[in-house]
Amino acid sequence: MRELTDRALNVAETKGATYADIRIVHRENQGIVVKNGKVEALSQDEDQGFGVRVILNGAWGFASSSLLSLEEVERVTALAVEIARASALVKKLEIGGWRLEVGLGPPVVYSDTYRTPVKSDPFQVPLEKKIELLLAADAEMRRAKEVAVAESNLQFGREGKVFASSEGSFIEQEIVESGGGLEATAVGEGDVQKRSYPNSFGRHQGTAGYELIEEMDLVGNAQRVGEEAVALLTAPQCPSMVTTLILGATQLALQVHESCGHPIELDRVFGSEASYAGTSFLTTEKLGNFRYGSEIVNITADATIPGGLGTFGYDDEGVPSQRVPIVRDGIFVGYLTSRETAAMLGQLSNGCMRADGWNRIPLIRMTNINLEAGEWDFDDLIADTDEGIFMEMNKSWSIDDKRLNFQFGTEIAYQIKDGQMGRLYKNATYTGITPQFWAGCDAICSEKHWNVWGTPNCGKGQPPQSAHVGHGTAPARFRNVQIGVMR
Repeated sequence: MRELTDRALNVAETKGATYADIRIVHRENQGIVVKNGKVEALSQDEDQGFGVRVILNGAWGFASSSLLSLEEVERVTALAVEIARASALVKKLEIGGWRLEVGLGPPVVYSDTYRTPVKSDPFQVPLEKKIELLLAADAEMRRAKEVAVAESNLQFGREGKVFASSEGSFIEQEIVESGGGLEATAVGEGDVQKRSYPNSFGRHQGTAGYELIEEMDLVGNAQRVGEEAVALLTAPQCPSMVTTLILGATQLALQVHESCGHPIELDRVFGSEASYAGTSFLTTEKLGNFRYGSEIVNITADATIPGGLGTFGYDDEGVPSQRVPIVRDGIFVGYLTSRETAAMLGQLSNGCMRADGWNRIPLIRMTNINLEAGEWDFDDLIADTDEGIFMEMNKSWSIDDKRLNFQFGTEIAYQIKDGQMGRLYKNATYTGITPQFWAGCDAICSEKHWNVWGTPNCGKGQPPQSAHVGHGTAPARFRNVQIGVMR
């Protein structure tokens, strides 16, 4: 790979580029889906290619190819330089008070190797064993006759990346991911309800080996998942009122993702990410003085935590993974940044630039955006709540382009009355405005209940890119929340 990366950097320099980097990426993926006792889908694919970024006359150029040869590296690098040259002709000096002349700040130089710690290589586990696991879980979900659709899946990925820059970096990484999950859909009484495990949207995923699948105990939880889907068919509708809300960890993970993770992406703040999924209410004058939530709310972006789906060694600009404070004691203190956007604030990048493959430019993406654990035991939290509702596992969501006004629906909910869990509710929803919602957080469960949940489908950019991110959460309590349909 050194010969390829050296050729790209030499060509870029010869043609006048003031900065260049190259990423060479090789991916392999395996997916298995079982549905109603049959193998519904089985996929195994590999993909490789490279992408070159350059800066010329203060503008970016990018080009890519799937053909790994010296001649193709020369051609693609020359094309990236020409694109940068053309882009420089139409760039504006500033917009909204911010300069558009590309600046990356001080050089970033690392020579290193990183590999995901893995106990059991998922690609070495026999396919028959994986299918047997899913079929067993499928059968357990369908013990309840009202379960019309039982679906289970496993997903595995391995990504090898080489990064080299004209500043002198050369980094090799291997990221391994494993994921899986269950979903039972029950039909009856003119209604359809579903339950998922261990996470919504089909699966939970992390940077780990097959040991993560074994820890999920899919078969051991499958019958309960089916029975809960059936129970929801005859459950009453979620009432409409303002009350105390306790969110389970998986639902809170999506709450963090949408109302905390996306608005702290600095490219959104500057407006370079706008048309696909909006900008942000967290404009730069709020940094360091805006109250995001109550004093117990502490949020950290941590790309170093073992097993997190947003964990890696270096981002796609060669910046090392970091643990970064975002909210401290309820005050907003930090963004997710790239080298370019950090320099615009007089800061250094905190390593959040990642691309969805070799043929996409890196964008600012979440890592593991974590709500730090509190001190409560879950049973004590329920016992301390006179009246309210517990909601878990996301079913639907909506949030505005500034990441302020939101509504979420969950798969399941329970009444809380006099410190005890009561009747089951279906079609539960809640709504709020981000700072007011987090200001109402008055209790967070302890490390014992805390886990990093993987979100493998975070969309951003045009053309769209899908990022793999994580969110560490434990159940938490929020006061004065509108639940149910507003009347």
